[in-house]
Amino acid sequence: MYTSHKPDRYVSFVGIEGDANAQELMRLLRHHIDDPAKSNRFWELFKQKLARVGQPDPHGGRCLDELFLVHSYINNIRELFEEYDDQPALALLEQIEAESC
Repeated sequence: MYTSHKPDRYVSFVGIEGDANAQELMRLLRHHIDDPAKSNRFWELFKQKLARVGQPDPHGGRCLDELFLVHSYINNIRELFEEYDDQPALALLEQIEAESC
């Protein structure tokens, strides 16, 4: 039987800091999208969604969180980090994808 010391999301989320990692990734993302030279209409709308994190939706009560946004927009986020060659952010994104998405 193969045993790994790395957390395995298919067994348990114990040892995986999905929420904290997603929050850190949003901090890294904001570094880019808060710069008007790097932003566009998509990222401005994304920032509106990010501002609603933790606030219940008035129509369904569901709350957005950073991990949901990473999962939903992973390709857009990856493209932005690749465009600006942000290797630490790409590494964290890969970790989040492997562990939590």
